[in-house]
Amino acid sequence: MEALIPVINKLQDVFNTVGADIIQLPQIAVVGTQSSGKSSVLESLVGRDLLPRGTGIVTRRPLILQLVHVDPEHRRKTSQENGVENEEWGKFLHTKNKVYTDFDEIRQEIEMETERISGTNKGISDEPIHLKIFSSHVVNLTLVDLPGITKVPVGDQPKDIEIQIRDLILKYISNPNCIILAVTAANTDMATSEALKVAREVDPDGRRTLAVVTKLDLMDAGTDAMDVLMGRVIPVKLGLIGVVNRSQLDINTKKTVADAIRDEHNFLQKRYPSLANRNGTKYLAKTLNRLLMHHIRDCLPELKTRINVLAAQYQSLLSSYGEPVEDQSATLLQLITKFAAEYCNTIEGTAKYIETAELCGGARICYIFHETFGRTLESVDPLGGLTTIDVLTAIRNATGPRPALFVPEVSFELLVKRQIKRLEEPSLRCVELVHEEMQRIIQHCSNYSTQELLRFPKLHEAIVEVVTSLLRKRLPITNDMVHNLVAIELAYINTKHPDFADACGLMNNNIEEQRRNRMRELPSTAPREKGAGGEPEASTGTWRGMLKKGEEGPAEEKAKAQGSLPASPQKGHAVNLLDVPVPVARKLSAREQRDCEVIERLIKSYFLIVRKNIQDSVPKAVMHFLVNHVKDNLQSELVGQLYKSGLLDDLLKESEDMAQRRKEAADMLKALQKASHVIAEIREIHLW
Repeated sequence: MEALIPVINKLQDVFNTVGADIIQLPQIAVVGTQSSGKSSVLESLVGRDLLPRGTGIVTRRPLILQLVHVDPEHRRKTSQENGVENEEWGKFLHTKNKVYTDFDEIRQEIEMETERISGTNKGISDEPIHLKIFSSHVVNLTLVDLPGITKVPVGDQPKDIEIQIRDLILKYISNPNCIILAVTAANTDMATSEALKVAREVDPDGRRTLAVVTKLDLMDAGTDAMDVLMGRVIPVKLGLIGVVNRSQLDINTKKTVADAIRDEHNFLQKRYPSLANRNGTKYLAKTLNRLLMHHIRDCLPELKTRINVLAAQYQSLLSSYGEPVEDQSATLLQLITKFAAEYCNTIEGTAKYIETAELCGGARICYIFHETFGRTLESVDPLGGLTTIDVLTAIRNATGPRPALFVPEVSFELLVKRQIKRLEEPSLRCVELVHEEMQRIIQHCSNYSTQELLRFPKLHEAIVEVVTSLLRKRLPITNDMVHNLVAIELAYINTKHPDFADACGLMNNNIEEQRRNRMRELPSTAPREKGAGGEPEASTGTWRGMLKKGEEGPAEEKAKAQGSLPASPQKGHAVNLLDVPVPVARKLSAREQRDCEVIERLIKSYFLIVRKNIQDSVPKAVMHFLVNHVKDNLQSELVGQLYKSGLLDDLLKESEDMAQRRKEAADMLKALQKASHVIAEIREIHLW
């Protein structure tokens, strides 16, 4: 069981080499307010004076203190390995292999290293100092000395120093593999202990909290800590242990820790004889050693699993970074070929990485063709923007100065071309949407399919530029083709189209009906026999009769008519025939209404034929001139533009941080593999 703590120390050393804290190792965090006696407790456990002293906040960086017990029988071998002859020595992680045999130098190094990172203004830092103490007088422990809890900033401390210290403490004690050593002075009220309060926030059940009551010898006269030490005031599951610290006078007079421990034992035997064997520094050290060993044993299975998972993740990460380039030509050709293949596969839907959040590649192009473009065309009203007055005006303009006997075909062609022209805009928009998706596929391939390109940012930029340029060149060609498809429909209105036969039959039937109606009207419009005066009889069916009827009207009607018409021109004044007002809206005659309906039906029928053609031909044109052309020529375009000897060095230059990231990933993978081997040692010594 005793070998468990050295195993954790080995793991700590392994991860210290890579400066990583991704593995939360079992350790003991010391928490307490300023001047609660934290440093004295730690020094008592070490048996030497090694921590900075002073007023106010002294511990301003976490100190990870590893105590390594050196067996006297193996001390000589261990001393030779470290190049020292002393019984006790220390080593800092940041000073590499330098060995400290003078503990005053260790204290000075802690102070200098603290000021180097945290400055001299009493500020704090969460970057830890790693110190390892080798001695035959210590038990195997891993302790973390944290800054003391404070309420009021002093000197040049930041105003939020209390929050900073609290966050730093919570960062360490939130680790479920951490035992919390809550230090509280005996001459304060345990019910208001800040250390126990912050410990309960992360360990409400108290399963990993051990309370230490310091300064038992400084309690007020007539009082004692019996109820506190018995757990009657604040019950803690792991227990409460009382200790006696050295006073400032003892420190000033150079009283040794060994003498202080002896005096502590005498004090406990005198004041708390029934509890003396369950309190004191020596009992605290043994208890911490036992708790840490059991805690390590409980954490090892999960720790082993965590290390294995991380090793697999870093192995995958290292593989994604790739190996350093040896053959530039082969590497460049391989990357170009892979990108072109992935680009085409994304369009075909056979890519290795399938997007699940949204449509991508060929699926999105299909959606554009049949959903976006198709629905947009179907939403175009065949008669949209065309009023009855427009139709009637077109019919009249197509007849010229002569009244029309039949509906002129010119008016139909004029109006149907106007409607067909409206299909051009959504068709060009379809090309634009497909072009945008082809651009998005470039980013998709860069992010998911060819992560190796991220190693070479200049090559990635060059590939994006070549593909973008190819798409840019094909866009106007495709637009011209789509424009021509609409222009083709406008060039010749095929009224003999098979699907247009029904509409033509409707028009012919209507014309035949008009002819029969005119034949029936002919007798009523024929001239009558001459009268006695030799003049034809006035009739309303002739323009003469209409004129005569107007002349013979009552004077009132004539006056009314004259009032509604423009004034008679005076001599020497010109006549403006356009002054006659034209009604904006009026009721159509039966013939006008019938003619308009015929034209509207013909327009709708022919428009639907053309829309069907456009809906079918535009996607085909886009596929041929844009999508398929890019697919077929992408690789040759990339090779032709990039596969040049003069560009190899520049294109295959890795990003500045890639080499560093590869090294960090390799170091971390190596550390995790070492950690896995260290844990495997436990099986060999049957401690699992």
